[in-house]
Amino acid sequence: MEKVEYKGWPNCYKLANDKVELIVTTDVGPRIIRFAPAGGENILKEYEATLGVTGGDEWNIFGGHRLWHAPEAKPRTYYPDNGPVEIKAYDGFVRVTQPTEPTTGIQKEIDIALSPGAAHVKLTHRLHNTSLWAVTLAPWALSVMAQGGTAIVPIPPRGSHEDHLLPTNMLTLWAYTNMADPRWTWGEQYILLRQDPNAAGPQKIGAMVPDGWAAYVRSSSLFVKTFTFTPGLEYPDFGCSVETFTNADMLELETVGPFVCLEPGAAVEHVEDWYLFGGVPTPANDADVNAHVLPKVKTIK
Repeated sequence: MEKVEYKGWPNCYKLANDKVELIVTTDVGPRIIRFAPAGGENILKEYEATLGVTGGDEWNIFGGHRLWHAPEAKPRTYYPDNGPVEIKAYDGFVRVTQPTEPTTGIQKEIDIALSPGAAHVKLTHRLHNTSLWAVTLAPWALSVMAQGGTAIVPIPPRGSHEDHLLPTNMLTLWAYTNMADPRWTWGEQYILLRQDPNAAGPQKIGAMVPDGWAAYVRSSSLFVKTFTFTPGLEYPDFGCSVETFTNADMLELETVGPFVCLEPGAAVEHVEDWYLFGGVPTPANDADVNAHVLPKVKTIK
């Protein structure tokens, strides 16, 4: 762990090996503001207008990767994370802890463990309930991806009408979701969402993803995040374990844990594993994903 200045934030920390590097902010956060091949281009979005900004009463998106708690609501979800956080090194990982949100009684924490020699990071997201009453929530990990890539959301295997008289999985639409928008590609195995800086208006879907992975391809870099899906538990937004949102500025690749009733003094964890691969072309359909993305995913699943 190396303390560095990063684009106006003087108290950032860099974790790196020969394959990848990441930078976590402690002037605000907790945020991972950079994840990239060693010395390469950041696959996470950075908002130029808010780089180095601290303080204030308004929530800033900043970019990078953050931790929220679902379901989404204003003002509860949007408590500003504009102040300093604590970072502490342990054997094999660092822990970044935010002060308790006074409006919710929830304290956010992320453990970051970088593999010594692989393009792999394990993130353990943790929500503590410090209040005097139980809170029902779900941990929600959001990665704000840089412009110009394509998100990949796997859907469960299809089957015959004769063998599947009842529905097998959920797809959640928001009021602004337009299935005719050209940024979408609706495949038999995957849903693709293309980030377009020239497109007007946002798009979002959520899905139940038993396969436990989702991905983003940009400029020949493949970013994969894996997670655990537990059948039979209640997930937010009509059963979503993966959600993806885009507008003209960025694309969010999000994973969501199941709802829990978090008792006072208790905590809940949600784990993502991140992987980064090079030399992967941007997919346009199922065949492209199966040819170029799935083989990489199979090396880690």
